[in-house]
Amino acid sequence: MVASDLCIAEDEFMIHLLDQSLGQLQNWFIDQGLPAYRARQVRRWLFKKRAADFKAMTDLPPPLRTMLAEHFTIWSMQIASHHKSKDGTQKLYLKLHDGEGIECVLLCDDRHHWAICISSQVGCAMKCAFCASGIDGVVRNLTAGEIVEQMLQLQRLLDVHQRLSHIVVMGMGEPLLNLDALLPALDAATQPDGLGISVRRVTISTVGLPKGIRRLAKLDCPYHLAVSLHAPDDEIRSRIVPSNRAIGMKEILAAADEYFQRTGRRVTFEYVLLAGVNDQPEHAKKLVKFLRGRPALINLIPYNPVPGLPFHTPAPAVTAEFVEILTRGGMTAKIRYRKGDRISAACGQLRRLKTNV
Repeated sequence: MVASDLCIAEDEFMIHLLDQSLGQLQNWFIDQGLPAYRARQVRRWLFKKRAADFKAMTDLPPPLRTMLAEHFTIWSMQIASHHKSKDGTQKLYLKLHDGEGIECVLLCDDRHHWAICISSQVGCAMKCAFCASGIDGVVRNLTAGEIVEQMLQLQRLLDVHQRLSHIVVMGMGEPLLNLDALLPALDAATQPDGLGISVRRVTISTVGLPKGIRRLAKLDCPYHLAVSLHAPDDEIRSRIVPSNRAIGMKEILAAADEYFQRTGRRVTFEYVLLAGVNDQPEHAKKLVKFLRGRPALINLIPYNPVPGLPFHTPAPAVTAEFVEILTRGGMTAKIRYRKGDRISAACGQLRRLKTNV
């Protein structure tokens, strides 16, 4: 059975079970006069055993399974489309309870490591010029339960012996604008009774919002932080990343430095290479000067084309020269090779579509 076969509750008063923390679920059981340990049993069925519904939770008494089904829904999304690429990448378009939709991706690193790229919002307000996610703007934040459900929907695409190993919050939306929902969702994913994914294998990607970065720093966030820089100076960045006009790169870098100082976790700077825009040798030299002296990783992403947008992918030789200049300047740089681009599942290609499903 795939997630699209699951029963989607239509009763607006049903509680989305995945929106409940362990503590909230334990309190619900206590309020019903039932032992709190039942909450861990339910979570084990959802996260570990991939139960499709309450009927599958066979170590719960039948009357309790009926009671749970009357109060909670597990699934609030429906798979409207499912695409597979030859490189092993799979993309889901999920229709939400309100008719909106999001995309999320399962990535195969090798036979033993499976990463998921999840969304934090319906659409995106950042409107980066080269990215599909912001073309239609932002509609709303996702709830913690909707973020967790993406993880479980993607996990259900794996064979029973396969496990998720990495989470990247690099899908649709700006994660730092939805931390109140994202952080509880990631906590559920990294708990031993959740998906059990190591906090060291979780990455939050942001366009660079200093207030949100500093909030993560004060919380001593255990996750990796990736800042989408995409330019070596404010003039270029403000043209392709509109949010930069009100912030500026120095302020973003100061917040990233604070994150490193407080957490000790190296910051990754994402840099999409756009042919003729930010990929020339002088741009690489400026980037070295801007980031010099920091234990940062520069993640270079040759542009993944989006229909209708006026950008192009640099030639391999141009990308190689860019890397060489960074390396000579003492920077640690790597190229993120494409995965899923043929099904529009690569970096910058996810978007909010319309469907009648």
